[in-house]
Amino acid sequence: MCKKINVLIADDHALIRKGLKQVLEADERFEIFEAEDGRQAIELVRKESPTVTILDIQMPHLTGFEVAERIHNESIQTSVVFLTMHKEEQLFNRAMDIGVRGFVLKENTVTEIIRCIETVLGGKHYLSPEISEFLIRRNSKLMAQASDQKGIHLLTPMEKKVLGEVATMKTSQEIADTLSVSKKTIQNHRNNICNKLGISGTHALLKFATDNKKQLLS
Repeated sequence: MCKKINVLIADDHALIRKGLKQVLEADERFEIFEAEDGRQAIELVRKESPTVTILDIQMPHLTGFEVAERIHNESIQTSVVFLTMHKEEQLFNRAMDIGVRGFVLKENTVTEIIRCIETVLGGKHYLSPEISEFLIRRNSKLMAQASDQKGIHLLTPMEKKVLGEVATMKTSQEIADTLSVSKKTIQNHRNNICNKLGISGTHALLKFATDNKKQLLS
């Protein structure tokens, strides 16, 4: 017989808690624990080490965020899923920052909860479809930040524009003509860019620009 998947359901609304328990207990894979507030939830997490911890965000004594933060800070191995009525991107990003794996709207909980558990157990994030765009935007932002570790974010808009022109293999005079400024102004921009990026050498700026051409011209 396969080992049961322990699931903790923490919600101060008994109707929601019992409804979720009924849905999950119909699946023989799950063994269910219940908590009616945040304080009881963290105590059960510490004691039972559930595989999945389902938390209502708004609970007495400790909120879902406070419980999740303690789980994160204490490095307790459990996949945290939030239940919420709120479709706020700020709350979602805060949840992701503390390691929450699932974010399910209460209106969809009964139909989505098993799919959510299976998804997070597979090492992925699960979001109710109505808020899936939050994860897409978050990932895009993180990727942009990761690709910008080379210092491009230090440049002014004009310097980025000049560097983008350098990436197209234009000379300083050609860039000056394109941007309607003097060649000396372009040379000053090039010097400033090199200083900010910490690069030197005759062709170093050209190489940097061509290596990052896609980002500069996007």
